[in-house]
Amino acid sequence: MKTESSSSVVEFLEKVPLLHRLTSSSLKKIAQVLVFKRYERGDYVVGRDEEEMEGVYFILEGQAQVLGPVGEENCSEFFLKPFDYFGRGIFGNVYAVDVVAVSQLTCLLLTCDHCHLLETKPICDLDNQRSLLERILYMDPLDLNVFRGFTLPNAPALGKVFGGQFVAQGLAAASKTVEFMKLVHSLHAYFLLSGDTNSKDFNLNMLLLASTLLFSSESSLAVPIIYEVSRLRDGNNFATRRVDARQKGKTIFTLFASFQREQQGFDHLESNMPHMLPPETLVSRDEMLQRRMTDHLIPRYYRNKVATQYTAPLPIDIRFCEPNYSTEERKSPSRLKYWFKARGELSDDQALHRCVVAFASDLMYAFISSDPHRKKGMSAVPVSLDHSMWFHRPLRADDWLLFVMVNLTASQSRGLATGEMFNRKGELVVSLKQEALLKETVTSNPILDSKL
Repeated sequence: MKTESSSSVVEFLEKVPLLHRLTSSSLKKIAQVLVFKRYERGDYVVGRDEEEMEGVYFILEGQAQVLGPVGEENCSEFFLKPFDYFGRGIFGNVYAVDVVAVSQLTCLLLTCDHCHLLETKPICDLDNQRSLLERILYMDPLDLNVFRGFTLPNAPALGKVFGGQFVAQGLAAASKTVEFMKLVHSLHAYFLLSGDTNSKDFNLNMLLLASTLLFSSESSLAVPIIYEVSRLRDGNNFATRRVDARQKGKTIFTLFASFQREQQGFDHLESNMPHMLPPETLVSRDEMLQRRMTDHLIPRYYRNKVATQYTAPLPIDIRFCEPNYSTEERKSPSRLKYWFKARGELSDDQALHRCVVAFASDLMYAFISSDPHRKKGMSAVPVSLDHSMWFHRPLRADDWLLFVMVNLTASQSRGLATGEMFNRKGELVVSLKQEALLKETVTSNPILDSKL
């Protein structure tokens, strides 16, 4: 792009919510291929009759209006201003709309053949044969019963340590103190304090050895989490462990886990898996979010919210059975069903697969408690309080599992949800329960503070 200096264009791109998840090197590449587009007032930038949009437009100067659903054309959320964006996106055209200039308008166009530059780095590092999940679950042994865990740059965080990471790493630490013939059959976890991912005040020299094992040279390290395991019981067939997670000298998480040697016994199943479409026919969560980011018929604040919080694909592939393209302003049932599996192939270690399922179990569990109470201008931020899991049968976390969850009740600012996980054969492999704290904030400018 020759009209503007490359540095000033990069500075502009850094302020576009859609691009917050990209690295500076990616922004520089985008700046080099952008095309200037100018329009007079009343010009159609995009027409719904066009067979295909040219690409993604970023508004540099002026304003445009999306001619949205009938009755909503004058809604302020459908007026676009500098740093807003619209267009084709990564996954092709999905919505047919008109976008009209309401003043002199200057846009920067990223043409379709360069839209691949919007993609984030893949979950698995091709130079590292281990999946991101296996690296997240790596526990650095400090002593016989003490381990150190890390929050990787690509791990889910959003400003604090993800609850599923606590559960999975705590279980991984406990598993390392139990003979390999015994596998976890139940766990009960309590989230006491938020985990810190800020590394500014931490001495990175302490992690030099571990960083060479886990991170690339461009990665930043977060404050480590120390997991201390207490061996409460070691019997012939059962073992019990308590794990306390500490950070900066404070206990922030506690987990109790029971392990059992494989034994033959009664076997029956009363819970039936609901009939759902195969996961291969469903849209992935990442594709759904990408579409929401460029859907002009969704209010601007919500598109910016998704774009700001979407940093990279999760290490778990999620396919919603009943895709809901709500803008989080409408009530929805307090139940959810989706298929999920780990990205990449995992080893045959059954303990690893159970840790991965524990990691995945907290991704969206708490949010169904607030779904029936959604309304415009409300931001509900659920926080996991306690989390319980029962493992009934062997499973593979790198094969599709159906997660069926229902919120049973919400009262006294707490919501209780129950869940079941089924394999593709229809066997119940895991049962779950979780209690979450429901925080409600009502504001005219919705707070961008959600896991999604």
